[in-house]
Amino acid sequence: MSGHSKWATIKHKKGALDAKRGKIFTRLIKEIGIAAKNGGGDPDTNPRLRTAILAAKAENMPADNIKRAIQRGTGELPGAVYEEFSLEGYGPGGVAILLDINTDNRNRTVSEIRHAFGKNGGNMAEAGAVSWMFHKKGDIVIPKTAAKEDDLMTIVLDAGAEDLKDEGENWEVLSEPSAYEAVLEAVKKAGIQPTSSSVTMVPQNYIKLEGQAAGTMIRLLEALEDSDDVQNVHANFDIDQKLLEEVAG
Repeated sequence: MSGHSKWATIKHKKGALDAKRGKIFTRLIKEIGIAAKNGGGDPDTNPRLRTAILAAKAENMPADNIKRAIQRGTGELPGAVYEEFSLEGYGPGGVAILLDINTDNRNRTVSEIRHAFGKNGGNMAEAGAVSWMFHKKGDIVIPKTAAKEDDLMTIVLDAGAEDLKDEGENWEVLSEPSAYEAVLEAVKKAGIQPTSSSVTMVPQNYIKLEGQAAGTMIRLLEALEDSDDVQNVHANFDIDQKLLEEVAG
């Protein structure tokens, strides 16, 4: 599994996501608003909005919060105007990093992200420098204790998934974004609860990190994820599971 998928799993186990629930809600509200702004407020005709609402419900966001976020996006309610774009950079060992940004102040955000890179062993890169290394995919991570390989393989392939990978303690199910909802629904209908699920940018290859570089990478990840304007961090690092747990601790 990619280092970042391992990292997400470790954070989930430690409850770090719950501790930052306010930050999670902020990011989800931004995503719902931008999805509604770009594609309309009806989730039945707006796949991005539908996916954002599913993510919000998975985090137990109240329905009223979701409704208001949609209304701010469509202009029915007043609210901040957000701009979305990507930023790119490199981490330790030449790891490629792609950031999804939602912000109401581009200059402030770019300055903050540049500072985070520089302070934690990385550097910003020009647009297009690393984005070509990633493909958009539906990505569902499932604990091996939740499903047998043969059973899961049948479920996800019948629903439209393109691959099931053995990733240590987990199975990782990949699909085209258009098939993501159907695959996730099939998994949940079978009584299987994923550790994480999203439409994300999956790297074509990975860079193995060890020792000091691994620790520096984790510090850089934490600094980037700590920004309210960073929706998602995608990176092509791989760190041994035990070492990742040690440096994350």
